[in-house]
Amino acid sequence: MARQNYLFTSESVSEGHPDKICDRISDAILDAFLAEEEMARVACETFATTNRVVVGGEVGLSTRDKLDGFMGGVEAIARDCVKHIGYEQDGFHWQDLSFENHLHAQSAHIAQGVDKDGAGDQGIMFGYAVDETPELMPAPIQYSHAILRNLAEARHAGETPQLGPDAKSQLSVTYRNGKPVGVTSIVLSTQHLDESMSSDDVRAVVEPYIRKTLPDGWITNETEWHVNPTGAFVIGGPDGDAGLTGRKIIVDTYGGAAPHGGGAFSGKDPTKVDRSAAYAARYLAKNVVAAGMAKRCTIQLSYAIGVAKPLSIYADTYGTGEVHESQIEKAVADCMDLTPRGIIEHLGLRKPIYQRTAAYGHFGRAPDADGGFSWEKTDLVETLKKAV
Repeated sequence: MARQNYLFTSESVSEGHPDKICDRISDAILDAFLAEEEMARVACETFATTNRVVVGGEVGLSTRDKLDGFMGGVEAIARDCVKHIGYEQDGFHWQDLSFENHLHAQSAHIAQGVDKDGAGDQGIMFGYAVDETPELMPAPIQYSHAILRNLAEARHAGETPQLGPDAKSQLSVTYRNGKPVGVTSIVLSTQHLDESMSSDDVRAVVEPYIRKTLPDGWITNETEWHVNPTGAFVIGGPDGDAGLTGRKIIVDTYGGAAPHGGGAFSGKDPTKVDRSAAYAARYLAKNVVAAGMAKRCTIQLSYAIGVAKPLSIYADTYGTGEVHESQIEKAVADCMDLTPRGIIEHLGLRKPIYQRTAAYGHFGRAPDADGGFSWEKTDLVETLKKAV
């Protein structure tokens, strides 16, 4: 039987974290290509360090002339991302940074398999859902994201001019009888622009936002606070630590509460099953839990490059299932075409909807009217119930 009383910890990082800047630039470039042509192929990586951004990878539009012409706008996209995040410091400024573009046409050897509706790569992908939050996400990662998202919104609104864009949060959550009931420790490190601010000064700014974010009663007199525990945090972003696309895969998913196949998401068009199949697995797991078939569910999918159908489908309900896992495995296969083309069409993934996923998690977000976060819908519930 699964443990019922324990502590579990997850972390999040803000939009101004060096790795998240890179994720955002990669996804913004992806969105621009998809806005130009919905069948665009993109695998874009970004590297950032002191006053420097470098992008590279493989991209494709329908003609080489079209691709060459489009490359000229990539630099402006990157600078706009940095500007919107809020970096105007000496060591990293959207206007002053040097930029290099090393994107090139997609390999014909990769394209030949994808052109036949096969997967863009081999790999394993996991989706997860649990009934401990309204979003059917693990509480530690969901609230770690929410704290940073709320602080970022306050900064952009001018409510916290003392704070900079770079930040990290971490929550240790108490579980009793299998349900989250409080936090034993709160860790927040956030960049501040006033060098004279102490850790106590920073805590005075951020504490009201943290208390407003967490459920009532979760913070007690015994809760430990660690706000900027190392002291000053003025030098932030890529000036303090280099960034790279795809280095925050646990932050992007379930905060360590579920398995991860190892593939990152950002900068990849939906023919790459690292991204699209992970979204499909989350969609299926969430609908299984929303349908009342289990309180907790993991779905694993596996693929081979150039092969359309998944090689395997695996479900685990951790002893919480109302139906057997084998029935769930059969039902999800019957209810959704899990080829790359089927996933893309079912979830409407050939749209410029990815830049918004780059910070504060790819899961546990509300579906957008334009198709963003379509994998968070629970519109498969009745179909799954009928299939079982």
